Amino acid sequence: MYEWLFIHLKGELALIVDTSFATDPEGIHKLTIPTPFPVGPVNVYIVAEDDSVTLFDAGPKTEDAWDAFTQQLNRAGFSIHDIDQVILTHHHPDHCGLLDWLLEKKNLPVLAHPSAEPWVTQDADFFAWYHQYFARIFRTAGVDEESAKRAFEVFEVLRHLSCRISLNQKLREGTPIPGMQDWQVVETPGHAQSHLVFYREKDGVLLAGDHLIKEVSPNPVMEPPIRSGEERPKALIRYRESLIKCKQLKVNTAFSGHGEEITDVQALIRRRLSEQEERRQKIKTLMRDQPLTPFEISQLLFPYAQKMEISLTLSEIIGFLDWMEACGEITGEREEEKIRYRTA
Repeated sequence: MYEWLFIHLKGELALIVDTSFATDPEGIHKLTIPTPFPVGPVNVYIVAEDDSVTLFDAGPKTEDAWDAFTQQLNRAGFSIHDIDQVILTHHHPDHCGLLDWLLEKKNLPVLAHPSAEPWVTQDADFFAWYHQYFARIFRTAGVDEESAKRAFEVFEVLRHLSCRISLNQKLREGTPIPGMQDWQVVETPGHAQSHLVFYREKDGVLLAGDHLIKEVSPNPVMEPPIRSGEERPKALIRYRESLIKCKQLKVNTAFSGHGEEITDVQALIRRRLSEQEERRQKIKTLMRDQPLTPFEISQLLFPYAQKMEISLTLSEIIGFLDWMEACGEITGEREEEKIRYRTA
């Protein structure tokens, strides 16, 4: 469900190919890899320092992405055999899918947050649990059978574009990165619960993944708990906490997973937090006169969303309901299997 993350973008899927690359003064090489999704190209980064070469993220598992990756890698002065390790900002397919083909060429260590493991290994038990969990979520949220079926079909397509690899090392905040002594790992759950950013304090550089994107607000994607019985992660609440955490860092330049570099991170974070407050008020207004299911709210708020975006629009709405419920602003009313919400 991950390449349709930016529900502000509408229209049919289109392949956007950009074979440019850029070398920045900080020694970071940006490769811009095409994806078959409306979000457009994904940025992956080569960082060469301390006698090691690290690839941050990869790209979706498509022939076009592989061709662009290898061509731009060579134009930047590197080959696959120069890469010493791969680090993932998070587990979404546009950031990890090409690892299947890359690791066929060279056996590289892959480092990521522990929460990425069941996704990148495509653990069968986890995905069986995923389907059961979301079938229940869809029923509770009032999603009709056709829309729920479409959401699961999209999920299977995205699994095909992702990787099936093992992690060699799990990164948490404070974990030292091999060969990158100047860099810090910062946990930023929200857009994905496995999301990490990487901060170099000496020059204020941040490899931001999809946590910060200049032109659009990332969707905090709803995920099931990693293990049955655990509480579902509240994606929007965590994303806001992660934004505030990054606001404390002295960032001069943030290199994003999509789009251009960000040079005023403080202003961008303030804008994102303000936009969320505005949307929160809009959703509260919708519930003022009658109780609504999350699916009904998503249809009112995003009437032109494509069917393939159901799980994403629902993630958006449930994220805001989590936030308002935590603040005591709404109450839920059970109606058979569905839950309808109204302002308290």
